Amino acid sequence: MSTTGKQIFTTLESDGTLTVELADSEWRAPTGNQVLVKMEAAPINPSDLALLLGPADLENAEYSSGKLVAKMPEPFNSGAKGRHGQRLPVGNEGAGMVVATGEGDMAKALAGQRIACVPGTAYGEYAIADATMCLPLGDHSAQDGASAFVNPMTALGFVETAKGEGQDAIIHAAAASNLGQMLGRICRADGMALVNIVRKQEQVELLRGQGAEHIVNSSDEDFMAQLRGAIDATDAYLGFDPIGGGKTVDHCFKAMEQVAVGKMSEYNRYGSNQQKKMYIYGRLDLGPTILTPSYGFGWTLGGWLLTPFLQQAGMETVMRMRRRVIDELTTTFASNYTRKVTLEEMLQKDAVMQYSAMRTGEKYLVTP
Repeated sequence: MSTTGKQIFTTLESDGTLTVELADSEWRAPTGNQVLVKMEAAPINPSDLALLLGPADLENAEYSSGKLVAKMPEPFNSGAKGRHGQRLPVGNEGAGMVVATGEGDMAKALAGQRIACVPGTAYGEYAIADATMCLPLGDHSAQDGASAFVNPMTALGFVETAKGEGQDAIIHAAAASNLGQMLGRICRADGMALVNIVRKQEQVELLRGQGAEHIVNSSDEDFMAQLRGAIDATDAYLGFDPIGGGKTVDHCFKAMEQVAVGKMSEYNRYGSNQQKKMYIYGRLDLGPTILTPSYGFGWTLGGWLLTPFLQQAGMETVMRMRRRVIDELTTTFASNYTRKVTLEEMLQKDAVMQYSAMRTGEKYLVTP
């Protein structure tokens, strides 16, 4: 027996036409360890926007009830050739009530419960989710549980990665974000030093009010001096950057090397032996990542994504992380939302222009 309702779909055609629409959809009965979830809340994360809208021209798009049509510029349209013509559902995570289950024991155990889940199709009235990717929320509300996966598990994953690589300190860019604030609370609790890079004085004050010790403002004229001082104080030679484009990674590598060189007793034409590592985990800036030959050869730049990390971390680590998220859902891992929108309101121009800008403190929650 199937269930019908409304769902958001995004379609990119080969000529660069992007259509995002609220349309009728049908969900088949769950099987095995699948559950059917009546969705109650789903956040709009940067990782959702990449598929939902990408870098389309939203200012000049055509908006109508439950629909927008925009143009995807080059080279982004050609770069997304693999999705041309595909009508794709959207929404990485959310929370809701389990209204039907498959025959698997894990699925049956969730019957009638409010859960957080990662269906990849959360912007709909219903979603099919795998029981292995569901968290029972108990007495927590759907709003509290809507963001229980992506940001909390990512922030915990950063700390696990640092510890696994023998590091006692982390650099984090765009540190005033919801994820950045979570990471700060985790690091303070776990004794992991954290260098927070922000771009506004009000963000400095926000993090300072939360107890952050090392905060550097990239808009200040002495930004590099601030960054060097924070790295010197913490020995932070590992960093995570959600910006991707521009010079953030370059600034971090440069400051790391300058601190390391300052501690050398002899000159070396190849720079310091200090290993420096940065992970890019997002693309808030879609431009090129700019690197300069100013930090020797002891550096590594890589990518970090949550799903591959969880696959490599092992079940014991993942279960420990999930337990901590539930235990600290309304404290360490609390998320704040600037506005709630329905599925139809999500596609109105004022909302699209605001949440697509990905400004700090302007996170949206979709309430199907």
